[in-house]
Amino acid sequence: MWQNSEVVRSSDGNPNNWEPPSPGGDILRTLTELNELCLELLVEQALQPLPPAPPMFRELVDLWSRLDSTSRRRAAACPYLLMDAGFCDPYRWQWLSGQQAATRVADSVHDREPAAYGSFFTVPSVVKVARQVFTNAWYIVQTQPLGAPLYLGMPARCATLLRACTMRQVTELANQHAGWLRPRWTGRTRVWRGLLEAGISGEVQALEKARLHGVQMLAMELKALDRVKGAPGR
Repeated sequence: MWQNSEVVRSSDGNPNNWEPPSPGGDILRTLTELNELCLELLVEQALQPLPPAPPMFRELVDLWSRLDSTSRRRAAACPYLLMDAGFCDPYRWQWLSGQQAATRVADSVHDREPAAYGSFFTVPSVVKVARQVFTNAWYIVQTQPLGAPLYLGMPARCATLLRACTMRQVTELANQHAGWLRPRWTGRTRVWRGLLEAGISGEVQALEKARLHGVQMLAMELKALDRVKGAPGR
């Protein structure tokens, strides 16, 4: 796994130009590119003049304003997706995967579309990013079923449900439910501060620490979900 690897230097020998290691290099490059889009969206949202802004924007506005393309590239090079899209909610994915069934029992869980969720983003570009997040998440669960939970912060059960969907369903989902998209750890300002400061400074150890912290947090969250699933009466 990545967290047991050393930082990989680029061909020019500069450790700040971080490149995802192999195996799984293609997926990690995909995650980096996807995270760059997500960070662009976050910067755009963070610099909106409309209050009230969440703490991760309000308290870190100076860092968001300094996150240029080079800094975004560094911060984006994480072995997991920086965005969530209801990935831990099996009901959403049961509903979506159920749309492809040829016959369904009336009033089944698959027939009821999930209720509207409050949107985190107000900028129009969220729809474009949502398309990329949903379609790439679908691609990852298709091609990397074992790694998908940690790459996406998505329990195996939900990943299986997403894998059963068609590309057309996933595309329609992005168009209709871009409001599901939100950053991870919105209430943990220190996590985002560490990642943004490391991205801006380019300090190798700080970048490694920020990435590893995210991996550890996702692993703990997934473990906690597994415990809840295995609890009596569940």
